[in-house]
Amino acid sequence: MNIKLAPLEDVWLLRQKVMWPDKDIGFVKLKDDPAGTHYGLYVEDRLASIVSLFLEGDDAQFRKFATLQEQQGKGYGSRLLEFTLGEAKRKGARRIWCNARANKVDYYAKFGLLPTEETFEKAGVRYVILQRTF
Repeated sequence: MNIKLAPLEDVWLLRQKVMWPDKDIGFVKLKDDPAGTHYGLYVEDRLASIVSLFLEGDDAQFRKFATLQEQQGKGYGSRLLEFTLGEAKRKGARRIWCNARANKVDYYAKFGLLPTEETFEKAGVRYVILQRTF
């Protein structure tokens, strides 16, 4: 297992496969992607999990966190998320936040991310904004 920067094209492909397999690849591309840092967890040189980190001042947001279905339950996503939280803090973030699918709030609570009052819906999926301070 190895965590390193991932090429954006590979990130987009994994995002689509895991998060929105019924949508066009353009649906998973973010206009801010060129400004982000994209981390990948590789298992035997194969990309298994990805996350994108965006910094603005002392605020950080991680987006599009996804792990291949066949690699879920092995702790890879958790390792990648811990790494990303550490990188955000190391780069000066005092707060990190994300838009989490509502059914994943308990997972993120293990990392100290707590729900805010803000929620929204996208493509029929309910989201909750979670945050953590450092």
